[in-house]
Amino acid sequence: MNIYVRSMIAGFTATVILSLLMMMKAAMGVMPQLNPIAMLSGMAQGTLGMGGVGVGWLMHFLIGTVLWGILFAVFYDRLPGSGAVTKGMSFGVLAWLLMMILVMPMAGAGFFGMGLGMMAPVMTLILHLVWGAVLGFVFSRLPTETALPA
Repeated sequence: MNIYVRSMIAGFTATVILSLLMMMKAAMGVMPQLNPIAMLSGMAQGTLGMGGVGVGWLMHFLIGTVLWGILFAVFYDRLPGSGAVTKGMSFGVLAWLLMMILVMPMAGAGFFGMGLGMMAPVMTLILHLVWGAVLGFVFSRLPTETALPA
């Protein structure tokens, strides 16, 4: 299997797990102000003129599956860590950092999401570490590209 296909499958799987954790967080009433789907939807409304929960979820899965999936494959050999899981977690920290300095301010939450409270960077870091661990684990379990028999 192609490395990019493997990493996008792993990205999709990790994004499903992340989404389930986000829904559990919301159901428990933990940090309701930290709602990445609403943030993405609002950003889409502001830039594309279309928003809504469906657009937010679509963007969430496209980013987690395609953007981060492909970038994980591109940077895999350069990521710190001795195995796929630790490389995935390193990549998760990188994705978290980019979210904190680019996406959060664009969504109106300030750098590191501090407009949402002190726990926003901690909660999002934990979620990104879990996402990265799942990304690396699934990536390592998928079959690699093999040469076809002659």
